[in-house]
Amino acid sequence: MKTISIVVPCYNEEENVEAMYQAITGVFHRELNKYCYELIFIDNDSSDRTRELIRGLCSKDKGVKGILNAKNFGQFNSPYYAMLQSDGDCTILMAADFQDPVEMIPRYVKEWEDGYKIVIGIKKSSKENKIMYWLRSCYYKMIKKLSDVEQIEHFTGFGLYDRTFINVLRQLDDPTPFLRGIVAELGFRRKEIPYEQPKRRAGKTSNNFYKLYDAAMLSITSYTKVGLRLATIFGSICSIASMTVGLIYLILKLIYWDRFPAGMAPLLIGMCFLGSVQIFFIGLVGEYILSINARIMKRPLVIEEERINFTCGTQEDTDEDLLLTAASMEGGNQR
Repeated sequence: MKTISIVVPCYNEEENVEAMYQAITGVFHRELNKYCYELIFIDNDSSDRTRELIRGLCSKDKGVKGILNAKNFGQFNSPYYAMLQSDGDCTILMAADFQDPVEMIPRYVKEWEDGYKIVIGIKKSSKENKIMYWLRSCYYKMIKKLSDVEQIEHFTGFGLYDRTFINVLRQLDDPTPFLRGIVAELGFRRKEIPYEQPKRRAGKTSNNFYKLYDAAMLSITSYTKVGLRLATIFGSICSIASMTVGLIYLILKLIYWDRFPAGMAPLLIGMCFLGSVQIFFIGLVGEYILSINARIMKRPLVIEEERINFTCGTQEDTDEDLLLTAASMEGGNQR
């Protein structure tokens, strides 16, 4: 029987964890009973009862595994790390708040069995705040135009990924992974399935302006050059314009010395304008440097505090051990 891994990142999801477990296992019992499941909950240092509930599920069902992070490692590192720990023939990533519909799992598996290495969900509509959905749409359109790499609109990471793609992720060794961009960049054959995003089932979202800004800047600095190019071009234009205006003022002052009072207004306006432009682009360049710095340091994606129901080795280690054992047995038979 093939094994399907389900990765569910959690942060303060005490109201959703057990319901998510029941929903996923229910889908397997009803529609996917020909498959084994591996359900991985990774907790990003929750402050509520989420960890306690994950431990309870792991003790009740050995098909459930838990990873408890030592601290909050961010909304991108934690799920990405959990995907690398999966042992299934394919891995499905989905949120714990039910905004990624559980009913999509059988559709993903069917497309995967038809030959697609990646099957992802695309939000065609959403029951969330209309303004937020519009802002997200504007962001996706902007990043799609600015990026040199194809970008997928309204893709949150919710999808199915074949083991071959997971092995590619293991080889990337990226300390600041952005899964949405990686899926688009690596060019695996994929199937896109549209869906309507439902409202959050319970609890409060952990997303805020800072996290949304962080996601936007990570995608911009990882997959676009336009920021640095814009800074260079716009800076050059402003410099030429400033020198031209300064030269004109100098000529007029020399020709009409007594009749052309320059005053302080042009000087102050020019200084304020150029100063604001410089500050903006220094900040933009700083975002690129921050991204480069994170990659150079190569810090681990996640530090685990506890893992539950995992065996000592990974699936790759097990496969390697089986090959070595088979080789040794063959050698013994020959002798």
